[in-house]
Amino acid sequence: MKKFVAVLSAAAMMTSLAACGYTADTANTAASSAETTASAAESTADTAAADSYKVAIVQQLDHASLDEIRVAIEKELDAKAAEKGITIEYKDFNGQNDATTLNQIGTQVVADGYDAIIPIATLAAQCMTTAAESTKTPVIYAAISDPAAADLTDIDYVTGTSDALNTQSIMDMMFAVQPDIQTVGLLYSNSEANSTTPIAEAKAYLDAKGIAYVEKTGNTNDEIMTAASSMVGQVDAVFTPTDNVVMAAAAAVSETLTKGGIPFYTGADSFVTAGAFATCGVNYTELGTYTADMALDILETGVVPAYHVMDGGIITVNTETAAALGIGYSAFNDLAGQVVEVTTAE
Repeated sequence: MKKFVAVLSAAAMMTSLAACGYTADTANTAASSAETTASAAESTADTAAADSYKVAIVQQLDHASLDEIRVAIEKELDAKAAEKGITIEYKDFNGQNDATTLNQIGTQVVADGYDAIIPIATLAAQCMTTAAESTKTPVIYAAISDPAAADLTDIDYVTGTSDALNTQSIMDMMFAVQPDIQTVGLLYSNSEANSTTPIAEAKAYLDAKGIAYVEKTGNTNDEIMTAASSMVGQVDAVFTPTDNVVMAAAAAVSETLTKGGIPFYTGADSFVTAGAFATCGVNYTELGTYTADMALDILETGVVPAYHVMDGGIITVNTETAAALGIGYSAFNDLAGQVVEVTTAE
């Protein structure tokens, strides 16, 4: 009986040990499985994050040049998303040329966790740069004529594209087709950072040639229109750089000057499609495309490069305006590698 009890006890102990051994193996296997599942989930989440970006596009105000840039940015982001098989979610914001509104947009964009911000025009870029200072969210601006003058250089999370104007080229164009010019009108907004440098360059050019000039400024559509109207009968040609305030009234200004027999030379092709006579500058569709590519490269690599100055040298002429003014422009062929003819957009 003692031997029988001992055998039973031994058997029970073996069963207990076997049970304990089974439970430990099962727990280890389950833990390992859980770790594998968690690791796979993290990997999937990381991949999803890498393949999905949120981009805020902040336009300073509505006008043809900035609209053209925004459309080009969105088109390129869509194309790259399809090409790379990723998701790029973008949202448009418009500051209506108001610093308070732009600052509010900046606060919202940063709080909502956007991966990158693409501001279009100088004031929008300045406000977004300030808003993103604490988070270092990449700011990739579009169409800043003078990034240094706008205090947008040497900031590690800020870059973009510049539509720096070659003022001398536009002045050369002016005198190539109007060699007898006596007085030039300079029409711009004194609150527009884009105009500061080119207006100074235009004055220096005209001073060197001994040509008189008349300056007229304004900060609203009504003020710009009053300034443009006052130039009729006083000047032989008018120059406006890449000025956003004047661009907002470009169609009306162009019509007024053309009816007054005054050629309107400008800093952007969007002015020309609005009715101005001619420009020598960059293509804003190409600028928007380049800006979008820069933004995506930064999102994928984390590297923020120096800003890029777009190639210019393209002369754009409005053939309808040229006909209305009775001005020939064949001389432009000797000044540029490419002369683009356009008509006034509806």
